[in-house]
Amino acid sequence: MDMRFGRPFTGQKLDELKAFLASLELDYDDGVQFTVCCLDDEGEIIATGSLDGHIFKCIGVSEEHQGEGLTATIITELRKEAFARGEDHLFLFTKPKNRLQFTDMAFFPIVATKDVLLMESKKDAARKYAKSLAEPCEGEIGAIVMNANPFTAGHRYLIEKALERVELLHVFVVSEDRSYFSFAERWKRVQEGTKDLDRVRLHETKEYMISSVTFPTYFIKEKARAEDVRCALDLAIFADVFAKEMGITVRYVGTEPLDPVTARYNEIMKETLPAKGIEVVEVPRLTINGEIVSATKVRAALEAGKNK
Repeated sequence: MDMRFGRPFTGQKLDELKAFLASLELDYDDGVQFTVCCLDDEGEIIATGSLDGHIFKCIGVSEEHQGEGLTATIITELRKEAFARGEDHLFLFTKPKNRLQFTDMAFFPIVATKDVLLMESKKDAARKYAKSLAEPCEGEIGAIVMNANPFTAGHRYLIEKALERVELLHVFVVSEDRSYFSFAERWKRVQEGTKDLDRVRLHETKEYMISSVTFPTYFIKEKARAEDVRCALDLAIFADVFAKEMGITVRYVGTEPLDPVTARYNEIMKETLPAKGIEVVEVPRLTINGEIVSATKVRAALEAGKNK
């Protein structure tokens, strides 16, 4: 058996990889930085796996060669590459039926939905992080998850509305740097905008909420469902890990009249969280002079100013 490595693949080799993944009902993910393939004697791909940062993706073995230990070979090569890049906390998506197989390869479950199992290489790391953020509170504990891209009067308004009811409010700021403003900039603005609120606690979402780790769309066959699958996974992490360990019983969100993706996320939240004992409170957006206060509008204005 031969091995082929790409950092990443291009041209004909990429086309061959995409065709192999398609035969397994998987898509190639454009974020891939490194790929390893096992080849048969004729040079045909029989197994593959890829690395995107600290996420293992696009892992598959041809039906004819399953049971030959090729998945373990792929995982070993991906681990070696990840460690060489300084990544030691690794994540992978798989189908729930594959849980035991990857547990045997030292991956540990974070959460599972009916479609997706998310695993990590450090046992109970997500739960330990959530526990580290918890603190005793005699009253109700609430939460808000925000990108704050940038932090606006609307975000402050949502926080204030939550504090009218809850005794302690955990505000999670999306950690991943894939926004208009960097995480450092967004975090600083949220800190400045809430420093007078002594019942607010600010936290990083790290890899666990609203991040590329929770976007397993490349192996969802029904692409029309991909966004719903992503939302379900993200909300399962919030409910089954963070809310459970931190005693959170209510989550606040703003209404979303502008972004259909966020609006759908809110709808799925209202459908799923109450069954897990978490109330969802949707607060009408703040308006000033009849205009909705929106981070989207702020970014658009900044872009318009740049282009003048």
